Amino acid sequence: MKKLLVFLFCAFFGFSAYAQDLTINGQVNSKDDGQPLPGVSVVIKGTLKGTITDMDGNFTLQAPSNGTLQLSFIGMKSQEIVINGKTTFNIIMENDAIGVDEVVVIGYGTQKREDVTGAVSMVNAETIENLKPVKVEQALQGTMSGVNVTSQSGAPGSGLDIRIRGISTNGDASPVAIIDGYQGDLNTLNPNDIETITVLKDAQAAIYGTVGANGIILITTKSGKKNQATKVSVNSSVGIQETTRKLPVLNATEYAVLLNEAYAAAGDDLPFTSISNLGTGTNWQDEIFETSPVYSNDVNISGGTDKMVYSFSASNLNQEGIIGGPKTGYERSTGRLSLGADLSKWIKFKSSITFTNVDRKTINEFGLGSVLFNALNMPSTMPVYDEDGEYYLAPSSLGNEVINPLAQLENTYNEYNLGKWNGNFSLEFDLMENLTATTRVGFNTTNDKSKSFSKEISYGGKVFDVSRSSVYQDRNNYNDYTFDAFVTYDRIFGDDHHLTATLGNTVYKSWGDHLDGTGYDIPNNSWDFADISLANGTSDTKTSGSWTYDQRRLSYFARLQYDYQAKYLLSAMLRRDASTKFGPDNTAAYFPSVTAGWNMTKESFMEKFDQIDLLKLRLSYGILGSDKIDDFKYISQLDGEATYVFDGSLVNGTAVGSSPNESIKWEQSEQFDAGADLKLFNNRLDINADYFIKKTNNLLISDIPVSGILGTSAPGASGPTVNAGTVRNSGFEFAVGYRGNITKDLTFRVNYNVTTLNNEVLEVNNSTGYVEGGSFGVGQPSPARMEVGKPIGYFYGYKTDGLFQNQEEVDAHPSQIALGANASPGDIRIVDVSGDGVIDTDDRTDIGNPIPDATMGLNISLNYKGFDFIAYAYASLGNDIVRNYERVISDVNKLSYRLNRWTGEGTSNYVPRVTTAATSNNVFSEFFVEDGSFLRMQNIQLGYTFPASITDRLSIKSLRLYTSVSNLFTLTDYQGYDPAASSGDPIGSGFDNGFYPAARTYTFGLNLNF
Repeated sequence: MKKLLVFLFCAFFGFSAYAQDLTINGQVNSKDDGQPLPGVSVVIKGTLKGTITDMDGNFTLQAPSNGTLQLSFIGMKSQEIVINGKTTFNIIMENDAIGVDEVVVIGYGTQKREDVTGAVSMVNAETIENLKPVKVEQALQGTMSGVNVTSQSGAPGSGLDIRIRGISTNGDASPVAIIDGYQGDLNTLNPNDIETITVLKDAQAAIYGTVGANGIILITTKSGKKNQATKVSVNSSVGIQETTRKLPVLNATEYAVLLNEAYAAAGDDLPFTSISNLGTGTNWQDEIFETSPVYSNDVNISGGTDKMVYSFSASNLNQEGIIGGPKTGYERSTGRLSLGADLSKWIKFKSSITFTNVDRKTINEFGLGSVLFNALNMPSTMPVYDEDGEYYLAPSSLGNEVINPLAQLENTYNEYNLGKWNGNFSLEFDLMENLTATTRVGFNTTNDKSKSFSKEISYGGKVFDVSRSSVYQDRNNYNDYTFDAFVTYDRIFGDDHHLTATLGNTVYKSWGDHLDGTGYDIPNNSWDFADISLANGTSDTKTSGSWTYDQRRLSYFARLQYDYQAKYLLSAMLRRDASTKFGPDNTAAYFPSVTAGWNMTKESFMEKFDQIDLLKLRLSYGILGSDKIDDFKYISQLDGEATYVFDGSLVNGTAVGSSPNESIKWEQSEQFDAGADLKLFNNRLDINADYFIKKTNNLLISDIPVSGILGTSAPGASGPTVNAGTVRNSGFEFAVGYRGNITKDLTFRVNYNVTTLNNEVLEVNNSTGYVEGGSFGVGQPSPARMEVGKPIGYFYGYKTDGLFQNQEEVDAHPSQIALGANASPGDIRIVDVSGDGVIDTDDRTDIGNPIPDATMGLNISLNYKGFDFIAYAYASLGNDIVRNYERVISDVNKLSYRLNRWTGEGTSNYVPRVTTAATSNNVFSEFFVEDGSFLRMQNIQLGYTFPASITDRLSIKSLRLYTSVSNLFTLTDYQGYDPAASSGDPIGSGFDNGFYPAARTYTFGLNLNF
């Protein structure tokens, strides 16, 4: 069978093997920690024939029996080893400088970092250990250039959005995660199971074709090491969480003063005839925020022999919320098993299986009607409980959206459970010298369920009132698998030419189904009985729903890597993808790319610059794709609504939804990168710089206007989705790191990165020339747009010019009656942008940009004998954010900046007067837009590792105790809870609807190794 395989692959490539005197096998380990060293160059002396060690430090090479092996690795002392007829070598390499380079995962293979020609950033297990992230995405915040991470909410278990080199689409802008070679999900990973996170930011991601447009995140998980005794690692921590901020709102006395003033301004009776005894009243934020715990425990057992490696880990994370405690709790448990074995001299087997279970409870976290929204808007003059000990009912004067937030928490019942299996199996065949073949299968299978209970309750005539109890339940099943088969040929020709060729194909399939139902009249009106099987009520409308899906993708790819004397580097890639998401005319697409590099350090004229360890220039260009669209947009679907007549009666039914577009095709991202890598002073100083242009064409614009004869105005119907947009991102990336010694025992490391970004929409080819999104207030027009010449999602509202100070200024200004009311002294003055002498909707214009001009990160580490200290910070500069958590009704509470309101000519030129009368002060304008720039101290940690003299007596390998503070402080001028939060929508981000703030966490923990 082996000979047959060798024959077939040789025939496929058109070359044959040739024999050498001996087959040399070896493993290279570090002297410091005994760990295998990947990426070590092993060359036969006097030639350029050689190889590099794999991720386990192993190498195989054909060499003459009387030859000499030369081993080299940046940061390690080079060695020469005489073969002298031996075939097996165990080699130990010593440090020659502080730090070592690593092998970079580039997709369907690895490459030495000094040979990489694309824009690549990496985070290793040490950084993850320092940051102690609850979710994997948090490890990317501020640790690498070109990558921006924002949270959708500070609630435990909430999602995070990753944007690589800007927002390049109006649709799903998230990158794709590849875990050990298969397409996976970051949300369910235990961060402590990760060895490295590598981000492909430019055309190098084209090897993944249709999923590469938004960038690729490559995850390599931990595995056992060969010839290593069983190692047990235990990590345990406990943390205390608290809110980082409470917004300054009016206390009871201040509220009464301003409300009396507002009523008096409108000529109404005063609501408070006496304010002397009101005091400070109820602080609703104190009532809902609480201190909550977080627990984390995980254990890892790993080891290996000369033929087999193994690793087993288990973890549990339990986190309660700072609002609602267990009502917003999140628990994640994982179990993972990794195995690797040399089945023979030419077959290697690897596998990894992970099970994840997630339990999460949620509340209304942000937006109109959220718990925070109600806490901010409930007046401090009102108590938590009434005279009967029941929750106080908010009066109708506060509007029908504001209720007692504690009552809301008490009567909120939501839970979610997920069970997920994922993993991979692979076989690697050493078919002949320089030729390997790999086959692997990766899979994800998820079953989740959720339940929400609406209790029959009255809040006093509010929108939250429930006249009939009900329970909603759903179940989902999601599955996918990735099958890869590829061959790699790696050979040095004529001592100067190094060629690596990879050819293969990928099959990806995703399928699943959904079922939901609603039951009414829950027994005892209680969560304990909230189950459809116990509900005995009926409804006149449909109470169940279901759907199913099946999507597939078939891909072929090729990559050719060439270097001449390790000086001139070239890589070319081509991928063909075919997807069932697109119609027959555009089922398949091709994604080519090319990258090149010049390692100037290898040139003879660089020999005199002995302080330069590496100077490399890089260029890349390629086209990448995206198929992140809804399914079957090219055909008609019965997802609309209609009313039909049957037997003389009207019957509700379904109808054609959005109009199809048979010509719908791939979004394509055209990417260019020019970069440089520089290492100085024995690799102590490391500098990387890049300039990039990322232009995404054929963006999908939905609901394109068509003839009304097609019925696009019917319920559930709309115009077709068309490729009609273009967005361009460009900017600079710069990263610098320095490491060294202050004294013999005191070492340090500093890393800094910064990314600048310019985002511009180049095309919106629909009837209006723009796409709207976002929301502000109640009943106002969409406040965000995607429009040519502007950044995607820019704020679209009214410019302001201070306040009217007197009636003469009002009379001299164009009328603002079209905005809802005549202006009066103390009102916001809207700028007549159109110049037509009238203030109306035509005067709306660009008033802000949610995309930061620059993001940056800084981390510092110090080590002194057994002590270690780290600090991580990141910042966002130049982004705007909208304050959208204030209710406009006069009787609700206000933020304390309202105390600086206009009370007469010259008293204020920013905060308008208070009144119960109608004004135009609440239309979306610059008054609500703030600078969202911030600097956040992400993590500070102090640890101590006990000396061997103590741990040896305890029969343990190492023991480290540490304490840390995450989210210690945020420096910002923004008035809201969290300037780092965002909805993540390309059109509509930057609107703060009352984000659940990120918690400050004080953690105490230990790392124990046996």
